[in-house]
Amino acid sequence: MKKTIGIIGEYNPNFPPHAATNEAIQHAAKQLDVAVDFEWVSTENILSDFESLVTKYNGFWIAPGSPYKNMEATLELIQYARLHNIPTLGTCGGFQHMVIEFARNVLGITDAEHAEYDPYASRLVVNHLTCSLAGQTLKISLKSEVLPQQKSLVYQLYNETEAIEKYYCNFGLNPAYQVQLHQAGFKVVGTDETDEARIMELPAHRFFVATLFVPQNSSTFEKPHPLVSGFLSKL
Repeated sequence: MKKTIGIIGEYNPNFPPHAATNEAIQHAAKQLDVAVDFEWVSTENILSDFESLVTKYNGFWIAPGSPYKNMEATLELIQYARLHNIPTLGTCGGFQHMVIEFARNVLGITDAEHAEYDPYASRLVVNHLTCSLAGQTLKISLKSEVLPQQKSLVYQLYNETEAIEKYYCNFGLNPAYQVQLHQAGFKVVGTDETDEARIMELPAHRFFVATLFVPQNSSTFEKPHPLVSGFLSKL
């Protein structure tokens, strides 16, 4: 049976990560020999079509390219996917919005904010990175255990202890909230050289993974990205 992915974001064919998102899905689908369709959904259309969105799509990819036209609607969709075990992959801006949703609705930080939308907010759970990562390719250390006696899904997909990935972001998780998020269940499973979160996953979920980098950027037909393949395998 053909599966369909809803890619949430403001599609721009001239933005390299968006074109790479489309291509990475095709790479992984070919590798897995599965039929997968995908459609871009602007965040301004989420609320008007909410019921049809959550029934039509087998999974959601929260795409790079923030700010979104409707941040609140995006957070509502992420919450629904989290609570209803719908496979969800967030990359770059997607990572940032998945963090905000979890902080608001699980940690109870109802005023958790994103500096790109409100730079003067008192609770900046996502803030401006001290050094921009846009255009950088950096090493990530992968955590093997997400819980005692439970291997990280991300670690299993990579089957490596390190990865090299490319970034397009200027914003990331405020380190002041990293431990709270991890202890509440949104586990930090990939970190940079300063131990700041670069990959997070929800272990009890079918597939709920957020990366600050853009894995789609390094995917090819010859070597699809393991996270994208893992996402498609859970649809």
